[in-house]
Amino acid sequence: MVDVDLSQPPFSFLDEAGRDRVRHGIDLAYFDRDEIILEAGQDGEYVYLIHKGEVAELDATQPGSRERIGHYTGGDLFGAISVLNGKSRYRFRAEEETLCYLMPGALFLRLCDDYPAFAEFFRQRLAHKARLLTEQRAAGGVTMAGFMLARVEECMRPPLCLPGSATVAEAVRTLHDGHADSLLVRGEAGPGMITKTDLLDALVLAGKPQDAVLSDLAHFSLITARPDQYLFEVLVLMTRHRVERVVVMDDGAPSGVVELTDVLSYFSSRSYVVSLQVEQAEDLEALAAASRRTPELVRALMAQGVKLRFAMGLLAALNGRIIHKAWSFRIDERYRRDSCLMVMGSEGRGEQILKTDQDNGLILDDALDWPDCAEQMQAFTETLVALGYPRCPGDIMVSNPDWVGTVSQWKARIARWLERRDGDSLMKLAIMLDAHAVAGAPALLERVREALFEAASGDELLLSYFARPALHFSTPLTLFGSLKKPQHGIDIKKGGIFPIVHGVRVMALERRIAATGTLDRLDALVEDGRLEARFAEDLGEALSLFTELRLKQQVARLDGTGQQADDPDRVVVQELSSLERDLLREALHIVKDFKQRLSHRYHLEYS
Repeated sequence: MVDVDLSQPPFSFLDEAGRDRVRHGIDLAYFDRDEIILEAGQDGEYVYLIHKGEVAELDATQPGSRERIGHYTGGDLFGAISVLNGKSRYRFRAEEETLCYLMPGALFLRLCDDYPAFAEFFRQRLAHKARLLTEQRAAGGVTMAGFMLARVEECMRPPLCLPGSATVAEAVRTLHDGHADSLLVRGEAGPGMITKTDLLDALVLAGKPQDAVLSDLAHFSLITARPDQYLFEVLVLMTRHRVERVVVMDDGAPSGVVELTDVLSYFSSRSYVVSLQVEQAEDLEALAAASRRTPELVRALMAQGVKLRFAMGLLAALNGRIIHKAWSFRIDERYRRDSCLMVMGSEGRGEQILKTDQDNGLILDDALDWPDCAEQMQAFTETLVALGYPRCPGDIMVSNPDWVGTVSQWKARIARWLERRDGDSLMKLAIMLDAHAVAGAPALLERVREALFEAASGDELLLSYFARPALHFSTPLTLFGSLKKPQHGIDIKKGGIFPIVHGVRVMALERRIAATGTLDRLDALVEDGRLEARFAEDLGEALSLFTELRLKQQVARLDGTGQQADDPDRVVVQELSSLERDLLREALHIVKDFKQRLSHRYHLEYS
């Protein structure tokens, strides 16, 4: 019998006996990337339930740009309509390595006969060509999962373009006739953008004449995306860069524009529009109200099976914006220009989904005179507490003078850490390596980071000391390579997450890689030639699995339903499905392999 979650529609329309028939009748199959799972015209033999991976539904009769008509991911069903019709009308292809549960067509048809509500679920959607599981749950409108699968090309507007020599008057007429708020300006080095607001400011505030040329007014530093990117990634870009428009580039030329209003129109439930609420907040009370909704967003992302990398990216960007706005509310502009507020730890890496303790610091320009800085930092820490970010037990906060200083003071601190090389100093070095600027002048952090790289990246002995903690915690595998199964659970953070995060951090330091996220660092190490692409991909998948298992524990703890409420880092192996146990075992073997590589590279065999 296969252990599979059948608690969601359409299986919730079955009784327990019906679900048992499914568990006893299905099997698990693996499909390689680009493998055809079901060909157009092929007899419908199985109904497929995706456990892991992505599958594209293709209409081979359409040209390439219109061939893709459906996209399925974990938890989605496909093939049911093929069984009902006798043959598949479309081609289904694995977009990446994919695991599917296979339900024989005969069993599916018997269940349809025995359970009318189960059959009706599919017959209703036969007319609408619904995506089954991906278009459920939300109260009207597109669900989070449906939004996650939307591509940029589905949402972009055709671009309005004018040459740089066009005038303000021409631009106003073009915007009026096109019912648009922005247009692209063709420049020598590429496209720029001008908006209605820019034109109003030019005419009214700057006193520009109507015949002023657009090349002098347009913004040529654009945020861009590709047509085939997920729309969700564009929302992350907009949130991170604080922009309302992204230009879509195809083969080096602009092919469309995506506006924030277009993205948000995919949502009909305001429970998902936390980013909009953050941007609209005009005081700390409104910001706190938006901040309190992030757990709600996390639950929605988890329930819909959103890719963890996208979820982490969005939540990191949202938390960054919340902290940035709190900084702008609390700190006078004259100080913001010459200081840099940074977040560190998992927040700095962009790998924290639920809010955890504060980990932040402040870098000041050497010439900045800020008499009451200490008092304002105490107040800012209290502000973050009010926004839902608890105090750091280790006191790594701007309220602690040890984490505030000028560029010169930070360089001196780093020099002391590198000289001492004790446990506390190396921990502080690791924290600083993950620092990410969220407010103020990021160039100050880059100056400090560059000094750190200059002093440490070529020091083989330091790198050896720095790498040792990655081997401190044993991998929870038995001598024969199976999972250890203590009753209190295995510590997924120590046994799986930390060795990957810290090992990759060490390699990033050696290669002077500025990226702070572990997955981004892995991509950079592949490009640098320090890791093979396949092994880096395996490490990323392992990290995502560990993080997802840990997140489930945290969400259960948040809801008060978790068995291990005292320690969300512990995962009880006996409570996992057989497939989850297999994936966890494989992931831990990848960690074990990585630790052996680290040991060899940094000469840790005798440490």
